[in-house]
Amino acid sequence: MATRTPSLGAIVIDQLHPATPGGAGRPKTSVGEATPVQARIFRDGHDLLAARVSWRKAGARKWSRSPLAQSENDIWVGSLECSDIGPHEVVIEAWTDVFATWRKELRLKVGADQDVTTELEEGARILERFVPECSGKGRSRVEDAVAAIRDDTATMDVRLNAALDDALVPLVAGIPHEGDLTTSDAIPLWVDRERARHSAWYEFFPRSEGGFKGSLDRLDAVADMGFDVVYFPPIHPIGTTARKGPNNTLTPGPDDPGSPWAIGGPEGGHTAIHPDLGSEEELLAVIQKAQDLGMEIALDYALQCSPDHPWVTEHPEWFHHRPDGTIKYAENPPKKYQDIYPINFWPEDDADRVALWEACRDILVHWIDRGIRIFRVDNPHTKPVAFWEWCIADIQAEHPDVLFLAEAFTRPAMMSKLAEIGFSQSYTYFTWRHEKVELTEYVEQLAHGPLADVMRPNFWPNTPDILGGVLRHGNRAAFLLRYLLAATLTPNFGVYSGYELRENEPASDTNEEYLYSEKYEVKDRDWDRPDSLAPFMTKLNAIRRAHPALQQLREIHFHHVDNPQVIAYTKGSRASGDLVLVIVNLDPVHTQEATVHLDLHAVGLPEWEPYRAHDELTGESYEWQGSANYVRFEPALDRVGHVLDLSA
Repeated sequence: MATRTPSLGAIVIDQLHPATPGGAGRPKTSVGEATPVQARIFRDGHDLLAARVSWRKAGARKWSRSPLAQSENDIWVGSLECSDIGPHEVVIEAWTDVFATWRKELRLKVGADQDVTTELEEGARILERFVPECSGKGRSRVEDAVAAIRDDTATMDVRLNAALDDALVPLVAGIPHEGDLTTSDAIPLWVDRERARHSAWYEFFPRSEGGFKGSLDRLDAVADMGFDVVYFPPIHPIGTTARKGPNNTLTPGPDDPGSPWAIGGPEGGHTAIHPDLGSEEELLAVIQKAQDLGMEIALDYALQCSPDHPWVTEHPEWFHHRPDGTIKYAENPPKKYQDIYPINFWPEDDADRVALWEACRDILVHWIDRGIRIFRVDNPHTKPVAFWEWCIADIQAEHPDVLFLAEAFTRPAMMSKLAEIGFSQSYTYFTWRHEKVELTEYVEQLAHGPLADVMRPNFWPNTPDILGGVLRHGNRAAFLLRYLLAATLTPNFGVYSGYELRENEPASDTNEEYLYSEKYEVKDRDWDRPDSLAPFMTKLNAIRRAHPALQQLREIHFHHVDNPQVIAYTKGSRASGDLVLVIVNLDPVHTQEATVHLDLHAVGLPEWEPYRAHDELTGESYEWQGSANYVRFEPALDRVGHVLDLSA
C-alpha cells in the first residue's frame, strides 16, 4: 500500500478564517472593511511563535501585512483591510519568535540566579540578524542594544537591562525567522465595493409612476428619504397569453397590464423595454439622475419567459415539455403561474446548454453596457448552482463592481450555497422573524456563525409578494418597529413602496400577498399624505449614514432585557469611536416597560461612572449609570424604540 508523505515543518497552521461553510467558492469582504482573520497555530516544544496575515490582489506582486495575536487554545486572531475590488489571495504565516523565546528563557535563568553570559551573546547574535531588516532609527537602536549587551566592561545589570529593554520588541516584531517560516495554503478572497456591505433599498414599479418620465420625479422623493438603491421590477414587454388579472385571476380586462415577471412579447424579451414605460433614452435618463442623486438603479434579473417570449419559438429546446409536446408553465403548488414558462437549464444537447447559458449571461452584459451595476435576481434557487457559479464569475471577471442580490426565500443549504458561490447579498428569513428569541438567534447566526464570511443579509420587512407577521392589518407602530429593526439589525435592508403609507391588507387569512397586488395592476398613491411614515424613515436613514457602527454586522451584541417584548442590541464599541444602542418594543399595541442590562465590559462602557445616552430619534439625552437602566415605550405615541448614541 502506498503511503502519503507527510508535509514538512514544525509549525502547524489550520482552521483558517475567512472561510466558506462548504470549503468551495470564495469568502468575501468589501473595500475598507475590517475583516476578521483567525487560525489555529502551534508547534512542538515550548518555543514562542509569531504570526501575521498577508494579502494581495490577484496578480499583484506586493503584499500587505498585519500581525496576528494569540488569544487562547492556540487560536490567533487579527484583521485585514483591502483597498481594491476584485479577487485577492490571503495567506497566514507563522514562525518561531526566537527573540521572544530568548527573552522568556533569559528571565527564567536570571530568576534562578544562573550564569547567563552565554545567553547574552546568543541574544546579541539574534538581534544582529534583525539589523538588516530594520530601518532608520530602529536599526541604530538595535545596533546600540547589541553593543550594550556585549559590553563586558559594564555590570551584568546594565547588560541585562539592555537585553530586556521592552523598547526593542516593536523594533523587531513582525520580522520572520526564515529558518522555519511556514505559510498556509492561500485563501481566495473576493472584495466588493462598499455598497455591497451597507445599502438602503427602495423598490417601486415605474409603471405606477407614469413610466420612466414619471419615475424621474419619484427619484427625488426616494433620495430625500435617504435610500441609495432604487430597485425596479422587470421593465420588459409582458406577454398576453394567460395574462393575469387583478389579484392573480385568470380573467384580465382589456386594460390590465399583467405581471412584469411574465417577460416577453412581440416587442422583444429580456433586453427589450416595455413600450408603455418609455424609450431606452428615457431609461438612461433615469439611471443618470439616480447617479446624480447619489443612488443606483438595480434591475430585476428574472430568468423566465411568458408564452409570447421570442425564445419560445426560436429555442423551444430551452424549455420543459409535457408528453403531449406542450411547454410546461410554472407551478409552486397550490400556486399556478400559467403566464410564465420556466427555463430548462439542462437541455439534452450540451451545445444547447452552452448557447442558453451564454444567452442568459448576455442579458446581464446588455444592461451593464447601459450603466446598471446592481441586479436583484429573482428565484435563483430554482436555477442550477453551477450556472450561477459560472455566470457571476464570468461577469465579475470583466466587471468586478457588479453586485447581485439573491432573492431566495428557500432552504438554508441553498441560501448558503448561493452566497458561497458569488452572490453579493442575500434575502433572508427576517420577514418571518418577529419574536425576540428568534430574532436574536437568527442575527447571531448571520453575524458570528459559519455564514459570516460569505453571506451578507439584506432585511426586507415587506416585498410585493409578502405581507407577513404584524404588518398584516398592522397599525402604524407595527410598521415603525419593523422598519427600525430592519434598518439597524443589518447594514443592508430594503422596503417595497407603499410601506410608508402602511398598506396592510393581505389577500386572505392564509395568503401572504397583498390584496389588489401591484404585481397585477397599476397603483395610484398619494405620497403626500400627512400620516406618511416618510419622515420617520428619512430620519432613521440619516442616522444609519451618520454612524459607521450601523454600517456593519459583525460587532452586534445583544443585551439582556427583563421583558420578552423588548429587544436590545449594540453595534460598534467605545474603542472604535462609535457605539450605538438600539432598543425596540416588539409589541405594536401595548405600552411596555423594561430594564435593560448592558454588558458594559463587552462594549467598553464605564462600570461606575455615568455615561450619556443620546436618542438620535427624538433628540433627548439621558444620563445613565451602571448596567441596569429603565425604558418605557408607548406605541400609540409612535415611541416604539430608542437609537441611543453612547459614543461620548
